Amino acid sequence: MKVAVVGATGLVGSKMLQVLAERNFPVTELIPVASERSVGKEVEFKGKKYKVVSMADGIAAKPAVAIFSAGGGTSLEWAPQFAAAGIKVIDNSSAWRMDPTKKLVVPEVNADVLTADDFIIANPNCSTIQMVVALMPLHEKYKIRRVVVSTYQSVTGTGKKAVDQLFNERKGVETEMAYKYPIDLNVIPQIDVFLDNGYTKEEIKMVKETCKIMKDDSIRVTATTVRIPVVGGHSESVNVEFENEFDLNEVKDLLSKAPGVIVQNDDANQIYPMPLWAHEKDEVFVGRLRRDETQAKTLNMWIVSDNLRKGAATNAVQIAEYLVSKGLL
Repeated sequence: MKVAVVGATGLVGSKMLQVLAERNFPVTELIPVASERSVGKEVEFKGKKYKVVSMADGIAAKPAVAIFSAGGGTSLEWAPQFAAAGIKVIDNSSAWRMDPTKKLVVPEVNADVLTADDFIIANPNCSTIQMVVALMPLHEKYKIRRVVVSTYQSVTGTGKKAVDQLFNERKGVETEMAYKYPIDLNVIPQIDVFLDNGYTKEEIKMVKETCKIMKDDSIRVTATTVRIPVVGGHSESVNVEFENEFDLNEVKDLLSKAPGVIVQNDDANQIYPMPLWAHEKDEVFVGRLRRDETQAKTLNMWIVSDNLRKGAATNAVQIAEYLVSKGLL
């Protein structure tokens, strides 16, 4: 199977190559694609070197699937051209997520929406992915009415420039700024641009994507998204109000059996999810499970996942794996 990775030289693109190799996706030929300035560079996959090619050459190579991580503008321009050539596109940008004609997929939650006719499939926002993986089994049992989420997001969500800013600040080296403010020893309560209602685009993404993925527009979501000086892994404090009463032990049991979820909830031994433990893992980690004692039928939980893996690369590869398993690829 020919597989193209578009944006192969970027942070997420590199992670996609790593995940494809680790999960033994049936790649017979890799086609790394990137912008013109990266054409001719080499990337490594399973011990072999591959030369980066242009978008046009990527289409001409006729891969079965192209996994995109090259930014929204690039996806809007090129994904339809790949799709028109009969190539399935799994896109990691925000370009297609809220397009009503495109599926927005987290395999553990809603892979069943995919059909043979889907040629551009959207990968959700990293923060949304980890949250819905943990929420879906609870929604099925108790029906979620409202979610209040505050995120603690790593600099890798911004990209290499932000990682460089953090480490250069730690060394006291003047650096190009990915953020308006220093990130080391700081917390920035803004991810993406502000909208007219005072929320950021990242916050509204979480609101809209959650309802679309979980197929329920009645779920009310409000979000505050925050950048913190951590290199890998997003964390979320999530307050969930249900329509039906829940049992805390049953919640723990449901989550421990849910696909893609690992429960780390041992107060006595101070065991709870942390980015340090989620690093380079594909699962979503859940802990600090406790009742909200100020409101009925409401649960507090803490959710952590590696944003470059489950939040981006792994989720995209899992979509491709699902397509293969159903004979859709």
